[in-house]
Amino acid sequence: MTGRPADARGRAPGQARIRLGAMLNTGTDRTVVALYAITLLLVGLGLIMVLSSSSITSYLDNQGFFGGFWRQASFALIGLPLMLIAAAMPLAFWKRWAWLLLGIGLAMQMLVFTPLGIEVYGNRNWIQIGGFGAQPSEALKLALVVWVGAVLLRKEPLLGQMRHELVPVIIPGALIVLGAVLLGRDLGTVLIMAAMVFGAMFFGGVSWKTLGVTALGGALAVAFFVLSSPNRMKRLLSHAGATNDYSGVDWQATHGMWALASGGFFGVGLGNSKAKWSWLPAADNDYIFAIIGEELGLIGALLVIVLFIVLTVVMLRVVSRARDRFGRAVAGGILVWIVGQAFVNIGVVIRVFPVLGVPLPLISSGGTALIACLVAIGVVISIARDGAQYHAGLDSGGRSFR
Repeated sequence: MTGRPADARGRAPGQARIRLGAMLNTGTDRTVVALYAITLLLVGLGLIMVLSSSSITSYLDNQGFFGGFWRQASFALIGLPLMLIAAAMPLAFWKRWAWLLLGIGLAMQMLVFTPLGIEVYGNRNWIQIGGFGAQPSEALKLALVVWVGAVLLRKEPLLGQMRHELVPVIIPGALIVLGAVLLGRDLGTVLIMAAMVFGAMFFGGVSWKTLGVTALGGALAVAFFVLSSPNRMKRLLSHAGATNDYSGVDWQATHGMWALASGGFFGVGLGNSKAKWSWLPAADNDYIFAIIGEELGLIGALLVIVLFIVLTVVMLRVVSRARDRFGRAVAGGILVWIVGQAFVNIGVVIRVFPVLGVPLPLISSGGTALIACLVAIGVVISIARDGAQYHAGLDSGGRSFR
């Protein structure tokens, strides 16, 4: 029997081996250590706040006070090992399988239009299989940003020409993906994904001319979809103060502000929120920042903001030290996705933005979103490690090239 020739380590070409030590070894690179530390702090804080904010609704749903917490903790126990696996993967894996990952992500997204799909708050962006529910668009975010990075790297010699910068990243790639999500009427997720693609293009070195055309086209599209939807117009007018619908569209936003205001400087104490007693419908999800402000006060709210600012600084360092265009585009896109979504969520709660329905990454309850964010950070850690090797004079396989 004839097999493929093995390399010096006894492995066939293309065969990957992942060791537990490789997953846990951070070496001496402070950027990798910082990414792990900030991620674990945010997830830990999120579990504590999910326990507090979901206790009443969990009890009313006959799940006990800890029902929501155990569910979120289970997803964290799944997501953290997946983050370690993603961090241990060589970048060649993501580059090679980018197209397949995007295809799988799109196929999963289209399941929302089958009998498996369910509608939540007017958006058809979920699938339900037995007792398990998932939001395919969260996994699609990661697949899309990896695909954009792989395309930009492959077309590197042609960048600078608008048609090569737009095709296939925007036309038809991003348009197909965003259109699939928009068919489920989830404009909030579409806006985050669009910003993520724009961020990947920006950090990937796409020309300013192409970025300007892309931004203008995106702004016109957003204006059209907002103006053509009575529900979105109602939320926009409510945010602008043109309407006063306390018992309807203004209910959650108003009670979110009341929760923040009642927290004061030091908060009312962990577990002592009044808003979570059925006054704030999405207390453990989209409006968990309001519960943080109520229970932990201004200090707790500022802690969350500072953690995301530090995450921004660390991820910008990863971008600056990335070995190639793929690493810069993917790390930059994930930065815009996670940190951008965090500040959009916070902006909605403090009424800087109209209600968009996006969770606070790594903190809000939601298994699919948590797992997708953790795997995405794993990819950023992989890029950080690769960049550290490069600047230490090692090639992608860890061998010295100097």
